[in-house]
Amino acid sequence: MPHVSTVPDLELDGTGLSPRAVAAAARRGGGDTGVTLGAEAVERMRASVGLKNTLLAREIPIYGVTTGFGDSCVRQISPDKAHELQRNLVLYHLNGTGPAAVPAVARATMIIRANALARGVSAIRPEAVSALLECLGRDVLPLIPERGSLGASGDLVPLCYLAAALIGEGQVLHRGTVRPAIDALREEGIEPVRLAPKEGIALINGTSFAAAYAVLAAWDARELAFVAELATAMTLEALHGNASALHPFVHAAKPHDGQVRSAEVVRTLLAGSRLATSFDDILVRRETLAGRGYLQLNERIQDKYSVRCAPQIIGIARDTLEWAESWLDTEINSATDNPLFDVDESGLHLGGNFYAGHVGQAMDSLKTAVAGLANLLDRQLALVVDEKFNEGLPPNLVVARHADDPEAGLHHGFKGMQIAASAVTAEALKQTGPVSVFSRSTEAHNQDIVSMGTISARDARTVNGLVREVAAIHLLALAQAIDLRGVEKASPAVRAVHGLIREHSAFVTHDRRLDQDIEAVIGLIETGALRRAAGFADNA
Repeated sequence: MPHVSTVPDLELDGTGLSPRAVAAAARRGGGDTGVTLGAEAVERMRASVGLKNTLLAREIPIYGVTTGFGDSCVRQISPDKAHELQRNLVLYHLNGTGPAAVPAVARATMIIRANALARGVSAIRPEAVSALLECLGRDVLPLIPERGSLGASGDLVPLCYLAAALIGEGQVLHRGTVRPAIDALREEGIEPVRLAPKEGIALINGTSFAAAYAVLAAWDARELAFVAELATAMTLEALHGNASALHPFVHAAKPHDGQVRSAEVVRTLLAGSRLATSFDDILVRRETLAGRGYLQLNERIQDKYSVRCAPQIIGIARDTLEWAESWLDTEINSATDNPLFDVDESGLHLGGNFYAGHVGQAMDSLKTAVAGLANLLDRQLALVVDEKFNEGLPPNLVVARHADDPEAGLHHGFKGMQIAASAVTAEALKQTGPVSVFSRSTEAHNQDIVSMGTISARDARTVNGLVREVAAIHLLALAQAIDLRGVEKASPAVRAVHGLIREHSAFVTHDRRLDQDIEAVIGLIETGALRRAAGFADNA
């Protein structure tokens, strides 16, 4: 999991939470996540509970409190049945399928749900939300199946597992061990919550599970954008590439923010390189026409697109991240349940903030941009291993041997690695089909249009994982190429990264298995270790 050096505790007020703060807190170790409710949030929450109680006393039909759910909203019950209705709401949605979400997703879900409720318009007691945050702080995590959410009416099925843990139902992950929720709560001295009217629907009717995957996907995508820039710098060195395409003048002429930033990062990584070249260098070395009408140049004056256009490609991912994170910032600081209570006007409002359409659209776009990084890295790798294009490196980066060496012709180096990278790239690209267009009418045609935002966010997570695999393979090949070129000629940043890779993967002198090397470099990407080795201190 990505390393986070210092993460401050969070005080939730329903408005000031950032996606990166959620990701950082969620990826801290178990029991090390300090999150509390702010005092003003507590006051707002108590006021909304008071309004709810006033409306209950008037015996008006309050959706999901004294009526049935969804299409069953025409069936009103008396206020004395409202407690049991909330418990039943949680129980009948415990039908998720698939593997359980990883702990970081569970933690992010808990933080985002608590923050949504901290806005104070959902008529849930602060004590119930504090119990949720106490579970988070004591590493009592709901085991949430990944599948079962339409992304509207919110993440009903996944969030019911969060609510179930609070009431002591089912199983949880307690300090790394799966055990009954009631036992974990008792051991930690946490009183199981008895759901008051509206509190069940307040907990489960929202986009917090989708948003949890999304904020973590955005964090990982930002790391991958940097890794693509690192790989581009190393590719330029491996191929004696022309770094002039990175010149600020070029990118100022087409100043997309992400493109400009990407070119800047690659230039910084290449500072001090004696392997990469430039157009000016080529002009110095060129043979002149000397009166001839035609001349075959002895070196290319510009590189292939996967090298020359890398900032333009990586910039798409960076710019997509900017607006996606802006949308996510709004999403995680919103009240996403229904109904909502307006204390100032003593009003009750029915709406559809549980619709995760912005999450779905953002993640459909992000996964496409990130999969484009895999395509870029795969094409760069193909150039580096192919003797027809790699500017004098040995075929497949095999150590050169004399013809009479007994092992001459026996080794194939990185040929299999390029095959694997191509396969994984294809799988990443296959995952880019938009999910948000697959709306399904369900629940007696009450939920007759839905967002599928949760599935899209999970897909973004999957694409990130596949791109990490491609990046790891490419970085291993690039480390081999840098060794063959002479690591002492590489830029200081690349030398530092190369040294870190070599701590986990030895130079390939003979054909050997490399799957464990790939896993090791994946870990270096996930933890941000490569970024820090290159001198970049934060997830930027």
